[in-house]
Amino acid sequence: MAEGDTLLSKGRYRARLAADAADLRAAQTLRGLCFGTKGPDSDSYDDICRHVLVEDQQSGALLCCFRMILLSGGSEIDQSYSAQFYDLERLRAFEGAIAEVGRFCIGPTAKDADILRLAWGAITALVEAGDVRLLFGCSSFAGTQVAPYLDSLALLRQRHLAPEQWRPAAKAAEVLRFSDLPDHPPDQKDALRQMPPLLRTYLLMGGWVSDHAVVDRDLNTLHVFTGVAIDAIPEARKRLLRAVAAPA
Repeated sequence: MAEGDTLLSKGRYRARLAADAADLRAAQTLRGLCFGTKGPDSDSYDDICRHVLVEDQQSGALLCCFRMILLSGGSEIDQSYSAQFYDLERLRAFEGAIAEVGRFCIGPTAKDADILRLAWGAITALVEAGDVRLLFGCSSFAGTQVAPYLDSLALLRQRHLAPEQWRPAAKAAEVLRFSDLPDHPPDQKDALRQMPPLLRTYLLMGGWVSDHAVVDRDLNTLHVFTGVAIDAIPEARKRLLRAVAAPA
């Protein structure tokens, strides 16, 4: 797939690879709006990523964006953005291509569920094209306060911790260990409502998270390392994702 290529086109929306510096700047501007940075959000990882834009086909408005780093296997995990914040030594043993999805954001006025659906279709197309075996990244909660997310964090601790063989260890300067949280029987409805859409979708696919959250004051977020082994995704969910990723 060449830069600028359309990955998917369904209904009013299309997902395509960024073609040039102007496309990248548009994505960085949307990221800055969503993360609340002073101006466009950018870092050195932008230079080694592929950037995907989800747009309204009629107006051309950018509604959603994300970036992806494709790595040949776990031995290259230190090249990922997530490796700055998490000790990923255990994942170095993972065999097969891996891909990191980052800076996933949907504009604050983009409410149509089809936008998220199309974004996941684009991710699926890239995963299948690269024969990716593990998809991972940082899933971010807005703000650095714990109180609004107690149900979500309790549910993650209770049901969705990474398998021991892959579980990231703490590395960042400021972390919130789930084991230090007060006992809090989660309300599942509230827990899912509080979660970012990207994380909810990972969990529906059988995804898992780190046993702690990182407090990222630069982006004003709490984030958890999130992964899903492609082979572990339920077949029914794979069929749904492939159906979305299929050409119209």
